[in-house]
Amino acid sequence: MSTKRFAMIAGIVYLLVGIAGFFPALLAPPDPAHDVGLNVLHGDLLGLFPVNIAHTLVHLAIGAWGVAAARTEGAAVTYSRSLAILYAVLAIMGLFPGLNTVFGLLPLHSNDIWLHAGTAAVAAYFGWYARQRANV
Repeated sequence: MSTKRFAMIAGIVYLLVGIAGFFPALLAPPDPAHDVGLNVLHGDLLGLFPVNIAHTLVHLAIGAWGVAAARTEGAAVTYSRSLAILYAVLAIMGLFPGLNTVFGLLPLHSNDIWLHAGTAAVAAYFGWYARQRANV
């Protein structure tokens, strides 16, 4: 799979996840141990992934960026590398109290840690390794 295709697929997936975050029926009650100051649409998406309105808006932005980046190879590589770094940082932040809610703004704990780490790993592959392999 090309880096452009990865950017398109990641973009579409994150757009869909962002859209899903706007439907209260898809949100289970949040874990009270991880309180956030921004409680609008706060809950566990599909009962698994903690989100709130800010988190949902970030998903939409990352999705739109991915779809736009899929137009050129250079933009797709930049998107993949940026996504890898950003999501690795978010996964690490999710491990620490205080940081795991971005100081009360975004929930980044529980299953989000593993999802963010997986996203970072796949994006790193397409941002660095897949491109080198294609040039061999």
